[in-house]
Amino acid sequence: MITAPDLVVAVGPALFEVVVIGHGDGEVRDVFLADPQEAATGQPGDLVLGLGLRDSEDAVELLERCAAGNASGVVLRAALARDPAVVATAERWLLTLVALQPSVTWAHVVWLLRGVIDRAAAPDSPVAGDAGVHQELFALADAAAAIVDAPVTIEDNQSRVLAYSSGQDLTDPTRVSTIVGRRVPAEVIAHFRARGIFRRLAKSSEPFLVPDGPNGIRPRLVVPVRAGGEWLGSIWAVVDGPVSAEVTTELSNAASVLALHLLRLRAQADVARRSAIDRLRTVLRQFSPDTTVDVRLPSPPWRVVALGSPAGYDVPQQLDLWESTGRRHGWSEPQLADLDGTVLAVVTDADGPGSWRWLRKLVVDLAKDAPGTTAAAGGPARGPADLPSSRAEAVELLGLVHRGAAPGPALRVDEAWHLLTVHRAVTSLDTTKLDGPLATLLRHDIEHDTDFVDTLQAWLNYLGQPQQAAKLLHLHVNTLRHRMKRIGEIATLDLSDPRERLALQLQIAAVRTEH
Repeated sequence: MITAPDLVVAVGPALFEVVVIGHGDGEVRDVFLADPQEAATGQPGDLVLGLGLRDSEDAVELLERCAAGNASGVVLRAALARDPAVVATAERWLLTLVALQPSVTWAHVVWLLRGVIDRAAAPDSPVAGDAGVHQELFALADAAAAIVDAPVTIEDNQSRVLAYSSGQDLTDPTRVSTIVGRRVPAEVIAHFRARGIFRRLAKSSEPFLVPDGPNGIRPRLVVPVRAGGEWLGSIWAVVDGPVSAEVTTELSNAASVLALHLLRLRAQADVARRSAIDRLRTVLRQFSPDTTVDVRLPSPPWRVVALGSPAGYDVPQQLDLWESTGRRHGWSEPQLADLDGTVLAVVTDADGPGSWRWLRKLVVDLAKDAPGTTAAAGGPARGPADLPSSRAEAVELLGLVHRGAAPGPALRVDEAWHLLTVHRAVTSLDTTKLDGPLATLLRHDIEHDTDFVDTLQAWLNYLGQPQQAAKLLHLHVNTLRHRMKRIGEIATLDLSDPRERLALQLQIAAVRTEH
């Protein structure tokens, strides 16, 4: 399911801006082009595009009809969408109102939105997914190559190759390496960065010529691809030298068309990512055979890992941070989701990226420079039905790591079962209703400013080792023995009974945890 605000987030601020957030939970099923001369507003759940509206009165009337027809939202040109009367109407009817930037045609908006909606409806379908857009990108690369009569690559703003033209007659080793590796080689990026190419791409909309370089790098005509001021990517053509103004103008026009394709590709990828996160989140929360079919996981057994990040990041930022970190270190398909305020990963017990061994080493290395980077792994899950319990263990263990009650930065439940057992027992105790000798000692410490509870705790922790207990308390061993005799006079104790010793330790731990 995708809502109108989701669509805006997926496409990005280059084209749309949410002016009023309505109910926010209505699914967008299709796009409907409203005619101001007709009363129809499509089917319930349609995102209505208000084209051909003359003024704010037309816009207000359209919004009222859309609210009555249970539309999922309305898209208007920015000037109308920000009109006070229009905004007030949308707020009154709790209808999502979206502003469209003035430079985009309605035809392109329909094409873009329907592609994203189709992707959301069938996230695993190559017909509605990335494959169709990639084919169009290759066609655009061929069209650009025909314009400039030179080999062309289309790259995103991370120097990843999205498409390339079929003509290979006039090329150089850098272009071959770029196509084979699906991204610009690191040494070539360093060369272009040193010449200020990427700074210019990030700021400029005008095509420019890059001179030849070392190791046979031939000149290139570079055309920035932008939408709404946002740099999305670029067209790179291997040329012999300067090209005519007519060619650069045509390439700039091609870049405008390419910008919409890149927006659609990014939006579809974002929708697919959100869909995958939603499905994984559902499986981690509660096992259901109906929802596990579409979750793509490696071969079991798995472990759920609760991840902690340095301070200053909210949960969506933490999720993005862990995804980018995982990919950067070789995890090609990170299995990540956020649930109840915690970022979770599903890893395997094998070796290599995406395994617990790999993630543990990564977290230990990251924590050296980024304190707060932590990971806690739950028990093994041999099937989807075991994932929720593994998640619960991981979250519980991460809480102990953050409180300093368990060693970090990376810990597995198999190594901390005793800590979890004590923690569960301690947290089940009601410290407001303590009874027995500990309650007597607590009252005595408060009334007489003594430290008998601390003394008893050290004695129990180092049972049979009075020298170690005395050292912990910075006391002489005879002083410790005297205090223990005094404790026996104040409260009735039988420290020869192992169950009484265990009960006292749990009560003391509960009191210390509370404070």
